[in-house]
Amino acid sequence: MNIDRVNSELKRQIALIIDNNEINDPRLTGFVSVTGADTAKDLGSAVVYVSVLNGDIKEVLAALKNAAGYIRKLLKNRIKVRALPELRFAADNSIEYGMKMDKIIDEVMNKDGK
Repeated sequence: MNIDRVNSELKRQIALIIDNNEINDPRLTGFVSVTGADTAKDLGSAVVYVSVLNGDIKEVLAALKNAAGYIRKLLKNRIKVRALPELRFAADNSIEYGMKMDKIIDEVMNKDGK
């Protein structure tokens, strides 16, 4: 399995785990979205990017870091690779940044009367 397929499958399966409430942690509040994964070429580690709407990203990242071993255990039964990478979670602020840019553009357009 090539790296792109591993990244895609990690993203999809971790999103399913979160969406199906397979992690029993009250810190996973709000709308948590898995936006991507970046796996090292040696499959030793992977950074999984998440975004949160209506929640605290720091709390969500802490919950996911705490559950990383459990998530990896669940993934072993779902993804067939020679070595499943160690998981790290990071915030993806691109959605928030895009919303902020949209708001600025709207304000400028309204100010100019266009």
